[in-house]
Amino acid sequence: MIDSLTSRLDNGSLKIAVIGLGYVGLPLAVEFGKRLPTLGFDINRHRIAELSRGEDSTLEVEPEELKSAGHLSFSDDIETLRACSVFIVTVPTPIDRHKRPDLTPLIKASQMLGKVIQPGAVVIYESTVYPGATEEDCIPLIEKESGLKYNVDFFAGYSPERINPGDKQHRLTTIKKVTSGSTPEVAQFVDKLYRSIVTAGTHLATSIRVAEAAKVIENTQRDLNIALINELALIFNRLGIDTLEVLEAAGTKWNFLPFRPGLVGGHCIGVDPYYLTHKAQEVGHTPEVILAGRRINDSMGHYVVSQVVKRMLKKRIHVEDANVLILGLTFKENCPDIRNTRVVDIVAEFKEYGANVDVYDPWVNPAETEHEYGFTPIAQPAPGKYDAIILAVAHQQFRDAGIETIRQWGRRDCVIYDIKSLLPRDQVDGRL
Repeated sequence: MIDSLTSRLDNGSLKIAVIGLGYVGLPLAVEFGKRLPTLGFDINRHRIAELSRGEDSTLEVEPEELKSAGHLSFSDDIETLRACSVFIVTVPTPIDRHKRPDLTPLIKASQMLGKVIQPGAVVIYESTVYPGATEEDCIPLIEKESGLKYNVDFFAGYSPERINPGDKQHRLTTIKKVTSGSTPEVAQFVDKLYRSIVTAGTHLATSIRVAEAAKVIENTQRDLNIALINELALIFNRLGIDTLEVLEAAGTKWNFLPFRPGLVGGHCIGVDPYYLTHKAQEVGHTPEVILAGRRINDSMGHYVVSQVVKRMLKKRIHVEDANVLILGLTFKENCPDIRNTRVVDIVAEFKEYGANVDVYDPWVNPAETEHEYGFTPIAQPAPGKYDAIILAVAHQQFRDAGIETIRQWGRRDCVIYDIKSLLPRDQVDGRL
């Protein structure tokens, strides 16, 4: 069976389906669509319609690149999946309000594939999960729905995504790809499949569980490093020392890691550690260090508001009914991704104080923000309106605007607080 897939890969007739066309799935579908018959599948009809028009609202793929994928088609019709032999699942893996893994999109995708999969097919998962999820949670669903037997009638692989939204330098093809398969032969096939599009090469892991674990610790490590810097910022603030100046001094040593304090959100760093801690607790281990890092990072929105409020009170600005402007909503700069953004913690905290909060972000889709978080960003800040301005995301537009433009949006004694250290220290009232 695998020999047949390999042969079709070699002669360019292998038909691939990419399930889920978000920040991860679309770039993958485009790259495969340049070489092989590829079906981009999503249950969101609006998403399929815009991609069919050659548009990408995530801004990850330019219109010219979409056009270059001459073998790529799009569909939301499940029946179109039956013609495919390789299925790559790139659906979201979020957490619920209790910070527990929510496998609902993964479960539904697996059940759907069970209805259409044919003997000899390979299902490859890219969604971030805890070690064991592919073979313990997903594969049994495919078996149940299809009546096929795992590693006899169909096979599986796992190749964790490494997409960095908004990053135009580190792209899918230029980031080394970890691969794995459910048998040695399948592993070799999966590795060869990705090597056909990833110029940076691949790393073949010894098992699916190893590949799953490798992915989840990538972002856990970053989360802990940022948590350390955030805690240092809390300490240095009490000591009256500027955190950025300390980091710049320490950074003169060759092996000092260049992390910065800030809000930790997004679809990976603020989420993935909870997948690992969930599995750790399931097997009887309490992951104290990882959870401590998560507590620190999840508390930073509250800390920022407390610092701004203190500065407002020192200037005798009444917080209740004050006008507060937050610059930036996305979880990182220069991209429209608002998933799991922790800027909303600042919004919620100020509203508890009774303040009037405006959020300005030229990158976001207002309708999406209203749907996800229940408020609509403003189109443009009003001059002279605000008692406090918080620079939350380092978008290039804010960098280009500079302190003079930003200051014009505030009243005479406006508090300006810079989370991202984007502005000179002597031009703001405080920074993280």
